[in-house]
Amino acid sequence: MNPLEIPLIREKIALLPDRPGSYQMKDKDGTIIYVGKAKSLLKRVKQYFTRPQSGKVFRMVCEIRDFDIIETQTEKEALLLEISLIHQYYPKYNIMLMDDKMYPYIALRKGSDPFLKISRSDKEKGYLFFGPYPNSSMAYKTIDLLNKIYPLRKCRTLPKRPCLYYHLGQCLAPCVRKVPQEDYDRMVHDIALFLKGETRDVVSRLESEMKERARNLEFERAKELHDLLLAIENITTKQKVMFEDHVDRDVVGYSVREGYLCVVFLLYRKGVLLGKNVYVEELEDDIDDVLESLVVQFYQNHPRPKELIVPHESLCSVLTSALGFPCSSPTRGKRKDLLAMALENSRQMLDEHFQTARLKDDVLVLLEELQKKLGLSRTPLDIELYDNSHTQGAECVGAMVKFINGEKAPSLYRKYRIRQENSQDDLASMREVLSRRFARLVSDRQKLPDLIVVDGGENQCQVALECKAEAGVDIPICGLKKNERHETDSLLNADTGEIIPLDRKSPLFFLLMRMQDEVHRYAISYHRSLRGKSAYRTLYDDIPGIGRKRKETLLSLYPTVDALEDVTEKELSQVVPSSVAEAILKRRDEFFQSRKGDRE
Repeated sequence: MNPLEIPLIREKIALLPDRPGSYQMKDKDGTIIYVGKAKSLLKRVKQYFTRPQSGKVFRMVCEIRDFDIIETQTEKEALLLEISLIHQYYPKYNIMLMDDKMYPYIALRKGSDPFLKISRSDKEKGYLFFGPYPNSSMAYKTIDLLNKIYPLRKCRTLPKRPCLYYHLGQCLAPCVRKVPQEDYDRMVHDIALFLKGETRDVVSRLESEMKERARNLEFERAKELHDLLLAIENITTKQKVMFEDHVDRDVVGYSVREGYLCVVFLLYRKGVLLGKNVYVEELEDDIDDVLESLVVQFYQNHPRPKELIVPHESLCSVLTSALGFPCSSPTRGKRKDLLAMALENSRQMLDEHFQTARLKDDVLVLLEELQKKLGLSRTPLDIELYDNSHTQGAECVGAMVKFINGEKAPSLYRKYRIRQENSQDDLASMREVLSRRFARLVSDRQKLPDLIVVDGGENQCQVALECKAEAGVDIPICGLKKNERHETDSLLNADTGEIIPLDRKSPLFFLLMRMQDEVHRYAISYHRSLRGKSAYRTLYDDIPGIGRKRKETLLSLYPTVDALEDVTEKELSQVVPSSVAEAILKRRDEFFQSRKGDRE
């Protein structure tokens, strides 16, 4: 149906003002399906209905049955209002950046007793911070290298006697001796220079020591120093200083192909390229409007630089005003070269997307298919999935993950530590989690999800229905039903009792499996975090007959639980008494049973 045939839309178009503001497109149910902003509401909104459209925009226009507008004084206000409404309503046709991960920093403790650590924030007092590092592995490799070069303290809590690092020459042993503050100040200064890319002095010092060791026939130590120099070269090559002013600046580039948009953020910190962020989405609007929205969303969850380089001059004014730091679009020089690099990256990543993603399935179409199968009144754009995890009743937890428009929304995930005593009862645990979630939705007057999915069949669905009735909420519920081989093969509509077979080769099936895998992963990761240290590291702890020396021997022979998997009591009895071997294998079997339970 052409929306212009609707009298209400024709009347509203005639009344549109030639002023900046935000507009909200609505479907037949009054649900907001798209939020946009415009310099001129009159020109921008009218063109949706008067110009030929295709792809995602065409599908959206076909669904429009009404729209609202909110006038603003400036384009900046319109942009900020657009972002606010997007994160309030999660419209299905808007591009939303759901990743809210915090990049790590390298933190260097100042003052007396300095040390290095990885930090997810740069707000803690008493530290110098370097980063953030979009490539987390680079941060960890760098801090490992620094710990080998500079003899700072490595232990979180000081031991009563020097540790192995002291004997390796990698620690000054502040646990047993007073280290002169000037020694620490010198190391802190040198480390700060290193992390800013100034490595000439340390390279020169290590090269001199390597040659001296070789002359003295200390080839093992010379080889260690040679390896350190190679590691420094490898890291500093990847962290080449592009700007001598050491200013934090980011560069935005984009590429468009076959109706898809790829946006790349190149992140420079202290003049060093630390990494990039890439987003590929179907393009549904004017490119400048989309870029403005994406950039402002990006910096709601990421550290802000001192300067942002953008591909068009038309973006600079409104972004500078909205973000609060300078934006520019250079036409020559090194900054222009950076734009070219960002463009090349975006083209490469978009080509890679087309080669590997098979023009990924239209998730919105799959959600509409799910709506039809379950007989829902609206497309389930906001889906919550629930799961429990425990080890023989210990550390029982529940988890909820949320998918918005078919995409993960990690910032909206929730985890629950089960309080009820009989934590081995999965149904009772599910009842507790759902009751607590529904109570919070009601008390906080939060928007209800469009669909709840539980991992199980009739019993789990019945518990969910009872919780829903007790809370007085109206939310459709379904279960992912498994067959006798513990394989998900159908949907169970909890409200009607209908069992809906799933084609295991269909795109909808794989979408549901991705959702199911995510809630399993989240529940198990939370459970394992509560279980504490990995079982193989403490497997030998608290077993009668195993002291420190015997434990060291066992760890040298069987350092992991997997190394013990096929070991017999007879074989193990060559190392420890039979009674101790029996106790070890009993604990091993308990661990493998718990791990099997996690996977299931």
